[in-house]
Amino acid sequence: MVEDPRVLVEAASRDDAAVFRISDDRALVATTDFFTPIVDDPFAWGAIACANALSDVYAMGGTPLFALNLVGWPRDTLPLSMLGEVLDGAAAVAGEAGCLILGGHTVDDPEPKYGLAVIGEVHPDRMMTTAAGRSGDELILTKPLGTGILTTALKQGRLDEAELAEATEIMRGLNAGASRVAVAHGVRAATDVTGFGLLGHLGNILEQSGLAAEVGYENLPVMANVVALAAEGVVPGGTRRNLLAADQVTWQDIDEAERLVCADAQTSGGLLLAVSPGAVDELMAGLAEAGTFAAARIGRLVDGPPGAVDIRRRYPFAE
Repeated sequence: MVEDPRVLVEAASRDDAAVFRISDDRALVATTDFFTPIVDDPFAWGAIACANALSDVYAMGGTPLFALNLVGWPRDTLPLSMLGEVLDGAAAVAGEAGCLILGGHTVDDPEPKYGLAVIGEVHPDRMMTTAAGRSGDELILTKPLGTGILTTALKQGRLDEAELAEATEIMRGLNAGASRVAVAHGVRAATDVTGFGLLGHLGNILEQSGLAAEVGYENLPVMANVVALAAEGVVPGGTRRNLLAADQVTWQDIDEAERLVCADAQTSGGLLLAVSPGAVDELMAGLAEAGTFAAARIGRLVDGPPGAVDIRRRYPFAE
């Protein structure tokens, strides 16, 4: 653990980004993320990777300022013109975010990889963290689940690029609006749902906040065909590992395919927000105005063993 009064958030808290105070009213937010191609279109891959990296800043309540490209490229087997398409896709999304891409670094790599290191800023008194949840807070999710299963279906030839178009659009979509609305309505606890799935990232909030949670499966926003594909075994390895790690979850009449959806490893997923009950209606109205891909009330934080999750058919639970 780093002992420095300027460090507001660092790796020990398992938050989405580091936060470093530079004045009473300003702090820097720093993060990095990169991955191998998840779609066939290089422009779309670059756009998704950029949105995914920027999301960590939004999850902290921050605003991205600038970024640096991180590239691993097999120069002997893939043309550099294809890398240009990847960078163009990233530049398009960064432009939407008002984030400048100022350079970066490339290495020769037998497997292509792309992502960014991102620097943003946040007011120290208005940042969102995983440790700020309070018992009674309601949980709101701002993008639907299922990208891990759908991109695996693409790799297995079960879907084509056209059938993945909705998921691609969701993955390249920025969490800027959701973050802005959340901060405006006093949200202090948040994370983005990415590789550890909904259960893993919710579990992080619970462990850091010292709370348990109740979740309604039927409240979860899920993309089309995801449950059917999961039932047929079209599931990424990361999703299965996430489910195996979910050892503090109590399942109430939730079948195997539905459990896999809860654990599905997302790319550029939505924000998971914990909001006080009195602010829920205004937050939901703000998310609707911002045009987020979802605005779903999926459960709440409760007193209980830290990290425990009770998943039933629908929230609010019948007493």
